Amino acid sequence: MALAQYQKMRRLSLAVLLLAAFVLLLFVGASGNEEVHDMVEALGLGFIVIGIVGRMWCTLYIGGRKSAEIVVTGPYSVTRNPLYVFSSIAAAGVGAQTGSVTIALLFLVGCAAAFHIVIVREESFLRDEFGPAYARYLATVPRFVPKPSLFRDEAELRVQTKLIYRTLTDGLVFFVAMPVFELIELAQASGLLPVFLRLP
Repeated sequence: MALAQYQKMRRLSLAVLLLAAFVLLLFVGASGNEEVHDMVEALGLGFIVIGIVGRMWCTLYIGGRKSAEIVVTGPYSVTRNPLYVFSSIAAAGVGAQTGSVTIALLFLVGCAAAFHIVIVREESFLRDEFGPAYARYLATVPRFVPKPSLFRDEAELRVQTKLIYRTLTDGLVFFVAMPVFELIELAQASGLLPVFLRLP
């Protein structure tokens, strides 16, 4: 199966996960006072920004090169899957827009778990494609949790600007969570949507 198909599977996995989570969250609310609720939402906004900027940073290095060579510098020097790491951080930020730390953590873990399935398949493809060079990369750089001490960079990068813009546009979708969850909270507060569970 081509790498493009794996990437399509990655996007589909995330979309299905977010849709299922959204349906469940129609009937789940945050417990705790308003001050804590607002603080969790604000931290979540920070996570969304980190996720979007991180994804753009990854695209600077991997854009247009993923199926042609093994990228081992920049974010790819500290984790083999930084795009997925930053997407998971942004997903935690989306969950935090409910005002619940528990839901933010569930979004983080759920997103990382969905990506794990895709990562295992991608690794099999890349191992066949790049052989011993990729095996060395597997042996030295962690799969998911970054190891900053491994960081190394390039003096110069050749960048495809259209891919940077596409990554930014894709990332902006995470911000949709803010008005959506505010509307859900209003519907719950007015009694239009019942709340079956409250989480801290």
